[in-house]
Amino acid sequence: MAGGAIVNTGGGKEYPGKLTLFVFLTCVVAATGGLIFGYDIGISGGVTSMDSFLEKFFPEVYRKEKKDTSTNQYCKFDSQLLTTFTSSLYLAALIASFLASAVTRAFGRKWSMFGGGLVFLVGAALNGAARNILMLILGRILLGIGVGFANQSVPVYLSEMAPAHLRGMLNIGFQLMITVGILAANLINYGTAKIKGGWGWRISLALAAVPAGIITLGALFLPDTPNSLIERGHSQEAKEMLRRIRGTDDIHEEYNDLVAASEESKLVKHPWANIMQRRHRPQLTMAILIPFFQQLTGINVIMFYAPVLFKTIGFGDNAALMSAVITGLVNVFSTLVSVFTVDKLGRRKLFLQGGFQMILCQIIVGTLIAIKLGTSGEGHFSKTYAGFMVFFICVYVAGFAWSWGPLGWLVPSEIFPLEIRSAGQSINVSVNMLFTFIIAQAFLAMLCHMKFGLFYFFAGWVVIMTTFIALFLPETKGVPIEEMILVWKAHWFWSKFISDDDVHVGNVEMSSGGKSKSVV
Repeated sequence: MAGGAIVNTGGGKEYPGKLTLFVFLTCVVAATGGLIFGYDIGISGGVTSMDSFLEKFFPEVYRKEKKDTSTNQYCKFDSQLLTTFTSSLYLAALIASFLASAVTRAFGRKWSMFGGGLVFLVGAALNGAARNILMLILGRILLGIGVGFANQSVPVYLSEMAPAHLRGMLNIGFQLMITVGILAANLINYGTAKIKGGWGWRISLALAAVPAGIITLGALFLPDTPNSLIERGHSQEAKEMLRRIRGTDDIHEEYNDLVAASEESKLVKHPWANIMQRRHRPQLTMAILIPFFQQLTGINVIMFYAPVLFKTIGFGDNAALMSAVITGLVNVFSTLVSVFTVDKLGRRKLFLQGGFQMILCQIIVGTLIAIKLGTSGEGHFSKTYAGFMVFFICVYVAGFAWSWGPLGWLVPSEIFPLEIRSAGQSINVSVNMLFTFIIAQAFLAMLCHMKFGLFYFFAGWVVIMTTFIALFLPETKGVPIEEMILVWKAHWFWSKFISDDDVHVGNVEMSSGGKSKSVV
């Protein structure tokens, strides 16, 4: 198979240590940073399907939806102002992630989380009290800054705190919290849409303050990671913290490797220039292409606009919101599958299986819509037919939730050496947010013009990304973060970018004697 190699992991590089209660609790608290991102993804699609919200802020869309019964189903909600409401957050998050990189490196991961939660809190208050479109968009921008900081710092924090053999499981806590946030938002939208008087959307938007409050307060109690403490010159604290999180006194080898990585990182004055070096080409490629591909799975089409999408294909208001709740539940439980399998099956198997499942479902959903609506957009779905649609969308969501959803955050956060880790994660977040913005901004117009072909468009991209993973992503399961360069050095393609001088002598010998481990 492409990418196959043998890497010897003998020599004590499987560091001693276990999953302590302390690590588990700190990772749960840190992972709540995903709640703010998830809540926002779920809430925006719900409120934009509420008539009272549309009437107040987007009267043109409201009139078009209500009065023109002959309107093409595909083009019902096509409004650039409406999509700006959703997508402005992601543009703000993109810009904020670069500032977050400097904060994370200089002050530690926890203060980046705290700052993000605080700004998100202010944005939630502005949105809940919005009187006009300006207040609404300004609130969204503040929410975006909060998301940018949280998404930059949380995955790195989780990867650094976790023992190598459980890094996947603990890191996916972030994606699990995103899915919980989406589900909570869908349930809240379902409830607030029924409030008489048309002010339910205010509750939906203002309740974003709850997840923001959780991560803001939680961050105050979080310890710094040993990596961050060493990076900022607190060696003794780092040693004590490492002893505490690993649950053993035998931490000298891991500590020495962290110190060596830190010393090397101090030689790097300009991480943004350093990340462009040839030896970091594999990590840079993954930090750009994995989040790029993650957005082109089409998942945010379902998650942002699930109620609008279901409404567009013929579901009633309540049925549309209920269908979004169902997909939200599937998302949460399917992410749990990946939590318990990622460190056993590895990253590649989940990526490949999930990709195949998504391709199949997108082709089926596109075909089902084509049969009923054709290119004219005129048509109606029976309850049974609509049920089939929801079923295949749920199978698609499940495939994403145990593959590209969690692994799109996990893999980029675990592959960078310390000296460029913050910069690398910023690239990952900014690319993710850029394409989230583009997809959010373009989706309703794309649905209007590409019609059912939009699902085939995303299926085509999933074919490309699944092929990319099969050929170019080596297995990173169970490899200590500071030893990750050896995985790239052993890869059939990436090895040509890494010289022998780039690999620390005595870390891990490749393909020679001792206990070996296959890295595919």
